[in-house]
Formats: sequence, C-alpha cells, structure tokens
Amino acid sequence: MLNLVLFGPPGAGKGTQSEYLIQKYNLVHLSTGDLLRSQIAAGTELGLRAKQLMDQGLLVPDEVVIGMIESKLQENQSIALSEKSIGGFIFDGFPRTVPQAEALDNLLSEHQTKINVMVALIVDSEELTRRLLLRGQTSGRPDDQNEELIRRRVKEYNDKTAPVANYYSQQGKFAAIDGIGKIDDIFQAICQKIDESVAK
Repeated sequence: MLNLVLFGPPGAGKGTQSEYLIQKYNLVHLSTGDLLRSQIAAGTELGLRAKQLMDQGLLVPDEVVIGMIESKLQENQSIALSEKSIGGFIFDGFPRTVPQAEALDNLLSEHQTKINVMVALIVDSEELTRRLLLRGQTSGRPDDQNEELIRRRVKEYNDKTAPVANYYSQQGKFAAIDGIGKIDDIFQAICQKIDESVAK
C-alpha cells in the first residue's frame, strides 16, 4: 500500500496534483481541509469551532484533526481490505505539525502500514500571495480574498508546518519539488519521487 503526504503552503498546487495522483495510483484522498469544510457546511459544533480559527488564519487543534483522520483512515481501510481495490492514501494538509506526524506514524503502524514519501511543493511567498488572491476571485473563500490574511496563513505554515519536512527528512522520506512551472512537468517530477520511494 502506497501512503503519500503531499505538502506545501496554501496555493502551492496541492489540490491540482492530488487529483492526478489519485487517478494514477488509485489513492484515497484524505484532506483535512475538505473534512473541515464539510463540517462547517453542516454547521456542526466542530465546524463552527474550526471556522472561527480558519477565519483568523490559525490552525485547528491537533486532537481535533487527528481524531478526524483516524476515523477516516479506519473507514477507508475497511473498504480497502474488503475490496482490495485501493492503492493507498494521500494525505493532503496533514500532518501540519511534528506531533501530528508522530501521531500519524503511530496510527499507520497500528494498521501495519507506513508513510512511503513526503512530497513538498516549493513556492515562494510572493507567488503564493498572487495565486491565492487570483483564486479568491472565483473560490468565494474569504481567506483567499484578504492579502493580510493570506500572508498570515503563509507565515503560519512556515512557522509551524515547515518543521515537519525535517521530521520526514530524518527518516529519508522527504522529497522537494519545484511548485512553479507546467502542471504536467510538476506531476512527472512527483511521480518519479514516488516510484523511487516504492522501489526502495
């Protein structure tokens, strides 16, 4: 089973690349952003709490995110085991902190599997700001329409999320990919790193 962490700041292109990777490797997409947005749309207590934090450009607490991921992992792994048609999982937007990465390793170990590779899309802050403001014109997401908030989100990523790269690097599972360029070229570069990690 292939388990991939797709990593990068807001606007790095994770969503686009996830779609390609899911099709190529037959992966289940586990996106904390999607999970949280579905909770917000449903108006649940978790959703309201998450929205308050997300509107401020802050991260949702670890225990909330980890609980959600564990539930989804168990649900989808049951399908994988029964149908034998799922190639693995792609984690998008998770883990965002070292404690989350450690918790994910523990969860996967309990299910007799592991993370194969963590792919990080590298994009500079100015390009990220430009992309998110452009996305905000059509996405309708308030956190994509405020430049100050966008810069705060990128800083939050750099301060709290980037150290996760070091965590996976120490395990020999970190791969940095230039996130600026043609989508297909970036996709091919990611696939090469994935295939190398599986061949190990």
